[in-house]
Amino acid sequence: MTEDFPIQASKPFSQLPSVLADLGESAQRVFLEFFTAQIRNANTRQAYLRNVCRFLDWVESRGATLPEMKAMHVALYIEQLGKPKADGGQGYSAPTIKQHLAALRVFGAFLVIRQIVPANPAADVRGPKHVVTTGKTPVMTGEDARALFASIDTSKPSGLRDKAIIGVMVYTFARISAVCDLDISDYYQVGRRMMFRFQEKGGRHHVMPAHHTAIEYMEAYVTALGEQDGPLFRSMTRKRNGFTRRRLDRREALAIVKRRCKAAGLGDRFTNHTFRATGITAYLKNEGQLEHAQYMAGHASPRTTKLYDRRAQEASLDEVERIIL
Repeated sequence: MTEDFPIQASKPFSQLPSVLADLGESAQRVFLEFFTAQIRNANTRQAYLRNVCRFLDWVESRGATLPEMKAMHVALYIEQLGKPKADGGQGYSAPTIKQHLAALRVFGAFLVIRQIVPANPAADVRGPKHVVTTGKTPVMTGEDARALFASIDTSKPSGLRDKAIIGVMVYTFARISAVCDLDISDYYQVGRRMMFRFQEKGGRHHVMPAHHTAIEYMEAYVTALGEQDGPLFRSMTRKRNGFTRRRLDRREALAIVKRRCKAAGLGDRFTNHTFRATGITAYLKNEGQLEHAQYMAGHASPRTTKLYDRRAQEASLDEVERIIL
């Protein structure tokens, strides 16, 4: 059964906690079915797999079985995740704990449906309260963003690529996963306009017109790339200082962001998500409409879009500077 396991787990299927193996081959097949057939998003699949395996390890460490788990046991486990490491816990934040609990709820419900356990022990467990009014993603000022773009050396192919991918994130509000998933054919012309076609969460296609600055960066990069098909943003090879055929992934994109920001003297706190928030904030600051920003960002709710709006923080900084001694 191990060789049939089509996802990259944190450890081989044959080494999963014995509490799963003790339930028999049918339980193991249900486990496989849940993570292969029920969860389509690769990032969610990996996160839920990691969280469920951690819980199964915890159950095994207590010498218990999965059918014996009740709501009080899951509540104890969730509480332990939030305790400081000095007190024997994991020190996880509230959002991380809520993600663990969400994984256990859907996994437990699936086990009930497949008649592996009699009841879902995580169904009635409440997670920690977490109220978000402003996102935590660090946002660049317009001055910092201009300094970053100006610092990128475009005499090299890597510089053209890096400037283009950061430009696309800023001027389209796209998630880094959607940017990395772009193919060359997803940057195309309609009349006099250049367009981007992104594949967002849930398999939705989201089309965005290209900003004139993004077009400038993209045209220079696409010309250097010299390809007609395949992935748009690619890894580099040191031998020829050219492009491979392998698609750039989000971790490599993060390394690019860290390296370029550090070289521009902006520190190392900025992430891929920074440019999504930076673009939205700049748009709203220039009298853009919230409902339009919501559409461009592909958000289902305007409340999500508001989390990216940091105009109030800039206003607060201006007020702080009025404190003159």
